[in-house]
Amino acid sequence: MIKAEHLTKNFENFCALNDISCTINDGCIYGLVGSNGAGKSTFLRILTGVYRADSGSVTIDGETIWDNPSVKSKIAYVPDELYFLTGASMERMAALYADCTAGFDRARFKSLSEKFGLDTKRHIGTFSKGMKRQAATILALSTNPDYIFFDETFDGLDPVMRNYVKSIICEDVIDRGASAVITSHSLRELEDTCDQLALLHKGGLVFESDIQNLKTAQFKVQVAFSEEYGRNKFDGIDILHFVKHGSVTNMIVRGERDEVYERLKVMSPLLIDILPLTLEEVFTYEMEALGYKFELN
Repeated sequence: MIKAEHLTKNFENFCALNDISCTINDGCIYGLVGSNGAGKSTFLRILTGVYRADSGSVTIDGETIWDNPSVKSKIAYVPDELYFLTGASMERMAALYADCTAGFDRARFKSLSEKFGLDTKRHIGTFSKGMKRQAATILALSTNPDYIFFDETFDGLDPVMRNYVKSIICEDVIDRGASAVITSHSLRELEDTCDQLALLHKGGLVFESDIQNLKTAQFKVQVAFSEEYGRNKFDGIDILHFVKHGSVTNMIVRGERDEVYERLKVMSPLLIDILPLTLEEVFTYEMEALGYKFELN
């Protein structure tokens, strides 16, 4: 289990993380989303022991991570900016991983390389962006880690390869009981893959929720009345987005669906319709509520 408590990390001119607390259970796929510069990569680097938090604590299985080789031996980390030895092939990188990691599985490395269709003797520098991502993923998973951290997991991968990487991550979680923490700007990918999702904004944790609960706790409402009315008619309802055209109003609402429906029903509307949101819509309206919105002129 990963437990972060009141994590704060500052750089010269800004606060990258501000009082972050969360718990990531074993056997869980945990997704991180957020605006650009929200602190997702910084959070992963603290979880993997690359950075040290300025304050607060983070533990894996009850042990601190920073400067702790025994805990780091359980971790595999694929960063957003990949690094390979100059001129190295996958075979050379595999030899490096085997020297540094006691659990490196040569048989799995060979099997995954064949399944991905990568030439392990070819220089990685000649690989495409997506092939480099595949190579880093193969090397990381070949260590059979208990904890897998992916930053921008699906960046550069084509649709077929994205699905394959997702299936491998899910297999590791289900078959070996591994835990995965992944960031991605592709909310569609996280929607299909993750058990839990956390939204970061300006270094803070906005919310942390089970995917299914997150999608059902927010919904679209279309409602119409014969009389003239304004937004204040819906006082007491948690409205994230409100647009009125004539007698018809479209709202994004957060709360209990049945409770909201009953509150609207007693107002005797001409029309009332409640529809589910996609994860991308949830993200968009949550960010809009935080003031993160751009409009084209």
